[in-house]
Amino acid sequence: MSNRFKRLKSGSVIPVLVLTAAAGWMVLDARPRAQAAPQQAAGAIDTSLYSGMRWRSIGPDRGGRSIAVGGSDSRMLEYWFGATGGGAWKTTDGGNTWTPTTDGKITMSSVGAIGVCEANPDVVYIGGGEVQFRGNIIQGDGVYKTTDGGEKWEHVGLRDSQTVARLRVHPKDCNIVLAAVFGQPYNEHPERGVFKSADGGKTWRKTLFRDDRTGAADLSIDPGNPNVVYASLWEAFRTPHSMSSGGPGSGLFKSTDGGDTWTELTRNPGLPGGIWGKSGVSVSPVDGTRVYAIVENENGGLFASDDGGASWKLVNDNRNLRQRAFYYTRVVAD
Repeated sequence: MSNRFKRLKSGSVIPVLVLTAAAGWMVLDARPRAQAAPQQAAGAIDTSLYSGMRWRSIGPDRGGRSIAVGGSDSRMLEYWFGATGGGAWKTTDGGNTWTPTTDGKITMSSVGAIGVCEANPDVVYIGGGEVQFRGNIIQGDGVYKTTDGGEKWEHVGLRDSQTVARLRVHPKDCNIVLAAVFGQPYNEHPERGVFKSADGGKTWRKTLFRDDRTGAADLSIDPGNPNVVYASLWEAFRTPHSMSSGGPGSGLFKSTDGGDTWTELTRNPGLPGGIWGKSGVSVSPVDGTRVYAIVENENGGLFASDDGGASWKLVNDNRNLRQRAFYYTRVVAD
């Protein structure tokens, strides 16, 4: 989700939206205080400002998990989320009310990827399936698109993919979209890797592919230079009674031509050797040379690069960040 912080006038109230995996959205309300806070030194934070803040659920009341969110900087109160068993939902009032937009309009229930076009937020792509591989997961049937904010949806391909992990839309051209397709989690299948469409989903071209056992798990576009794209591949399979994560197919990649061609970064200096499992990647929207990657590996953790992925350093190897890697491995740069 894009950053949407702006300087507030005195006495204003700002809602902070947080997505939870099981219970929907929650909001943290800051109520105006009776007395003004004492003057603080530049850069200091008066922690008493938080004393009146309380969490409350803003729904919607629905079961299941949610692993996909979306929004745009141009519409400060409009957000989307995808429920793994309940379709795509939308709010236009900062989370006070939610509307299911896909009921009776698409032929899948699981929405695990959402891409909103910054140039026109009425253009939204959703992808089916869930790449956070619990024992019970629901597959999808490809990618859908709306051009009117969710009133109507059109199926636009990748029908056999079952699991679309990420959708990234070019910030200035709503017809250019990249899909990280994990593919079918229970068997080997060729519809895996990174796919690109330059015509709004009418046709797709596979631009990054390792083998029938390895799918794409993450994508990140540099908003300052949309030709720069990072992607992660993950060799894995899942059954109701077993889980295999990692193999020679897993790795990290970079494109400098909008996802048409790719260069592998997996063995660049500072990244861990040996077998990789799942990895997440995010380029900083503030500085395109700063990139973060969270890697499942014997010597894994959170890594950072200050030269566009040419070299890396380990930032944090805390196990709390990388436990149950098949389920939690994602990173987002502020």
